[in-house]
Amino acid sequence: MPQKSALRGEKVARHASEVADQPDPALLADQLHSAAIHLLRTLRKEDDASGLSAPRLSALSVVVFGGPLTLGQLAQAEQVRPPTMTRIVTGLEEEGLVRRVGDPRDHRLTRIQTTAKGQRILAAGRARRVKLLAESVRTLSKSKLAELSGGIHLLQEIVAAMRRQ
Repeated sequence: MPQKSALRGEKVARHASEVADQPDPALLADQLHSAAIHLLRTLRKEDDASGLSAPRLSALSVVVFGGPLTLGQLAQAEQVRPPTMTRIVTGLEEEGLVRRVGDPRDHRLTRIQTTAKGQRILAAGRARRVKLLAESVRTLSKSKLAELSGGIHLLQEIVAAMRRQ
């Protein structure tokens, strides 16, 4: 009997040790959130070269990757009120980055569509951000690059899971 008790005690101790070694999901989420914000803030400095304000650049990005969109859809995606989005779109339109086009199926609707110039501006901004990030990534060892690759895969899984919720 004492042997069983000792084995059970070892199991409990091993389990407690394993639990203590497991990272806290809430702490990891907090650290990931912080790292993502710092990364994006650092990369966002490259956006100054576009000559666009952050709200205009963000709206242009939504139109390039999700458009053509109605003004209401764009306002909802950017979490702003329609009058605010109207001002943003008017500015983008004046710069030749987007245009308003009638909806072929519903003539009451107008959709915001990117222009070739708008696509070029956004692509150039992305290229600047990726170049800056790649410069830092290139300094990593092979083992760190492998870790990063795995981490990116996990991050993509987390994002996919959040979108399914």
